[in-house]
Amino acid sequence: MRLRCAVLDDFQRVATEVADWSPVHDDVEVVVFDTHIDGEDALAAALADIDVVVTLRERVPFPGSLIARLPRLKLIVASGMRNSVIDYAAAEAHGVTVCGTASSSTPPVELTWALLLGLARGVVEESAGLRAGGPWQATVGADLHGRRLGLLGLGKIGSRVARVGLAFGMQVSAWSQNLTRDRADEVGVDLAPSKEALLAESDFVSVHLALGDRTRGLLGAAELALLKPTAYLVNTSRAAIVDQDALLAALREGRIAGAGVDVFDIEPLPAGHPMRTAPRLLATPHLGYVTRANYATYYGQAVEAVRAYLDGSPVRRLP
Repeated sequence: MRLRCAVLDDFQRVATEVADWSPVHDDVEVVVFDTHIDGEDALAAALADIDVVVTLRERVPFPGSLIARLPRLKLIVASGMRNSVIDYAAAEAHGVTVCGTASSSTPPVELTWALLLGLARGVVEESAGLRAGGPWQATVGADLHGRRLGLLGLGKIGSRVARVGLAFGMQVSAWSQNLTRDRADEVGVDLAPSKEALLAESDFVSVHLALGDRTRGLLGAAELALLKPTAYLVNTSRAAIVDQDALLAALREGRIAGAGVDVFDIEPLPAGHPMRTAPRLLATPHLGYVTRANYATYYGQAVEAVRAYLDGSPVRRLP
């Protein structure tokens, strides 16, 4: 009997297009879900007859309570090699293998600059006005050259964002709790003396930190109040690093020039969520990792993981 494999959140229905699933075709029936399944009860019902789950990023939690309700589940393949919403201990206890895939840091770097440039030059507002017959030139763009870009985090993604900023002629500084001067010098940026100094001195602030106990709520109302009224904030990392209510208040009250956000406290974002209508906000529906090349890696390696599991030699096991 063929196993049933659920591919979750394939909104664009490309999972079977960008990767070759023929290596598992004889053993696995692929079932694509192109809409999000929300809530444990709905997931338990939808996945009741599923043996393998391929899940994107950290959108669908797999707590122990859900895993216990899926007796047929044998394998979870998550995109990327880090996933904080899978209960690994419960998976092991129930005999469920968890594997990951590679993930490129290039797409989120590129999207970060798409958001930052879109904000700085009013691209969405000007394009919408032009198409609607509105005023010719309604905004005055913010310059990048000579301005300060402040980076919270200087890892794989943050360092590549930094190098683009330097290429634009920006002054670039960075801060994180573990960042050293040697690392800052290696990338060619200034080491900010503190988080507060970075926020107060930067014209653009971009978040590139992993979510954890030390970074959750790192930017709250007090921190956002340090930003210049002409400053822009970009977050393509994790929503919980920035207090969402505090950010909404800053945008509504015009205390910052704008924000570019690709990550949200609830995903997909509900229709009536205030982030959908907030002023001074350029928002995208978590597109940071969504490129054809990255999807080819995710789903191609998902096929490899399924094949390896069937052959008794799982690859890229998590955690």
